[in-house]
Amino acid sequence: MGKYLESLLLARRLHLIKYGTFSRSMASVPNTKMFIDGKFIESKATQWIDLHNPATNEVVTRVPKCTNEEMESAVESCKTAFKTWSNTSILSRQQSMFRLQHLIKQNMERLKQSITVEQGKTLIDAEGDVHRGLQVVEHACGITSLQLGETMTSISRDMDSFSYRLPLGVTAGITPFNFPAMIPLWMFPLALVCGNTMVLKPSERDPGATMILMELAKEAGIPDGAVNVIHGAHEAVTFVCDNPTIKAISFVGSDRAGKYIYERGSKSGKRVQCNMGAKNHGVIMPDANKEHTLNQLVGAAFGAAGQRCMALSTAVFVGEARNWIPELVERAKKLKVNAGHIPNTDLGPVISPEAKKRICSLVESGVKEGAKLLLDGRSIVVPGFEKGNFVGPTILTDVKPHMECYREEIFGPVLVTLTADTVDDAISLINSNPYGNGTAVFTTNGATARKFIHEIDVGQVGVNVPIPVPLPMFSFTGSRGSFLGDANFLENSKDPPPIFNKLFPFLISKNYFNFKNLKGINFYTQLKTVTQLWREQDATDSRAATSMPVMK
Repeated sequence: MGKYLESLLLARRLHLIKYGTFSRSMASVPNTKMFIDGKFIESKATQWIDLHNPATNEVVTRVPKCTNEEMESAVESCKTAFKTWSNTSILSRQQSMFRLQHLIKQNMERLKQSITVEQGKTLIDAEGDVHRGLQVVEHACGITSLQLGETMTSISRDMDSFSYRLPLGVTAGITPFNFPAMIPLWMFPLALVCGNTMVLKPSERDPGATMILMELAKEAGIPDGAVNVIHGAHEAVTFVCDNPTIKAISFVGSDRAGKYIYERGSKSGKRVQCNMGAKNHGVIMPDANKEHTLNQLVGAAFGAAGQRCMALSTAVFVGEARNWIPELVERAKKLKVNAGHIPNTDLGPVISPEAKKRICSLVESGVKEGAKLLLDGRSIVVPGFEKGNFVGPTILTDVKPHMECYREEIFGPVLVTLTADTVDDAISLINSNPYGNGTAVFTTNGATARKFIHEIDVGQVGVNVPIPVPLPMFSFTGSRGSFLGDANFLENSKDPPPIFNKLFPFLISKNYFNFKNLKGINFYTQLKTVTQLWREQDATDSRAATSMPVMK
């Protein structure tokens, strides 16, 4: 197995010795605990999920399917904590985020090692996972500016109006396996800094990073019960959707789960935001910088073993650019596939044997439907890790829009390539796809880039940038089949409501309303508007009286 991997497993086990219980009958495999009311608690579950290291398929830990009573206790703990946490000053909540930011930086090694063991990412990719989440914590430190309200005085004689943002109450987060640190950090810091509490259900495939983050949150001074962690699969998701105390759900994951959560949660009267599947296209124009473009394509398609919702999994070569495909294949062949902890590894294993089987099946479907397999990574064997879930870089060309390998999100290190005669054809192809998460165009022509930006119907667009994931001060704006909900993740309200554009177009154009200065964390807060009347004649004379008081 290798001494370094053994040290990683030991680090994980030492953490779980402190917060978990070894079962001798399971050959000293530790149980992952819940985190409720500031304590790591052993579950009384009767059903457990074995979590395997993707590089070796050895069991690392067992994750409980929490009982209904345990999940209820997590919600009740959040409900109780909300009463005091929501009344904590905004400066105190801000300070807790400053401390959490510092602690995450201090514990970077622990976090990335946990991710590599449980999820399979390379160590450098795992560090990037944590860093992108850390940026959201840093964004949350600006809450004193983000949560400002609105005021207008003298709307009538002696009458003023103002609005301010209030927390919702108990919220919930349901996170995917592919970003074990970043996605939880998208959710609970923003929810908490706004004054909410949160029940967090991390992926049952890799909850270790979340459990470390809970330890750091407690150390940062976030009070007991403000954030609690439960574990499980479908039953836990249904519980979150149905529980009447939970007011809002944030979810990132698959289409099927996202649609279920959105429909069921919305029927229960909750706010729901769901980031779901994707089929991200990269359009390569003949005038693009070839060296830069091919390098960017290889990294964006195969990095993280393709297990990113923003992976550039589909390349559309326009005109003569199709002649670059053989060079793309040669660059992909040079990528090093190995266990994530091995130095200089470019891509590690996929998450599970089931994921590998599905990826290989979709590649085979492409071949059967007439695509050409220029690079086949399905049978790769990594010495020393023969039992791992490895898939090497794979490239299909001559793919057509009707093929299953194009229609389905493969979520693995597979790049499907299509061709188009013009940029208009490429835009039409992308806009016809049901997904709208991200896209990119590679060109040296500004007019082409501008045309692409304005005509493409996708939430996030990159120009010579293959994975245009925005920083936290911008919204993650996936659209169409990639998103369900009314407020995007990390959303800032900088623009006037649509009704204002319709009713007051002239005033908007003249910036009469100063909407550009308004920012808010919309999803996790609600507006309260107050209109008050204080008559001038009712003002109390507060001048000091120096005359002799007269009794009447």
